[in-house]
Amino acid sequence: MAASLWRAVMDSVSGSSSSPSAPDAATGGVEFWHGAERAGWLNKQGEYIKTWRRRWFVLKQGRLFWFKDPAVTRASVPRGVIPVASCLTVKGAEDVLNRQFAFELSTPAETMYFIADSEKEKEEWINSIGRSIVQHSRSIADAEVVDYDSRPKAATQPKDSEESEQEA
Repeated sequence: MAASLWRAVMDSVSGSSSSPSAPDAATGGVEFWHGAERAGWLNKQGEYIKTWRRRWFVLKQGRLFWFKDPAVTRASVPRGVIPVASCLTVKGAEDVLNRQFAFELSTPAETMYFIADSEKEKEEWINSIGRSIVQHSRSIADAEVVDYDSRPKAATQPKDSEESEQEA
């Protein structure tokens, strides 16, 4: 689903995934090639063919990108991206997959599975992604808050008794 989400974003930009502006729109303008919040190797289960593939992941500004190669540059094109604000949970999944160092990332539409190289790396990824989910879901929720106190108030008419006191 994440790959199809990526394709949908790419296609919606200009109707073609070969458009030069499509990667910028799909990445949300995030400069993923430097200053990552977290980066490293994870094994990711394929979307259609459920084989495990080793990919280089980059977490930055509320998006989790993945690449075939760790040499990520400005010219690199992500193999996929997950906007973490759309994620509901990130948690260990060793019992689900029966594999050591496994974790899952769930959206309303699907659950994606990953395998880290160690327990420490698994916990660091879960913590980093979890922190990003909280930060970015909060910023979306904050944008939707209506502050009723800051709305313009209708002019109120003074009561008759107040008018007579002011005239006296």
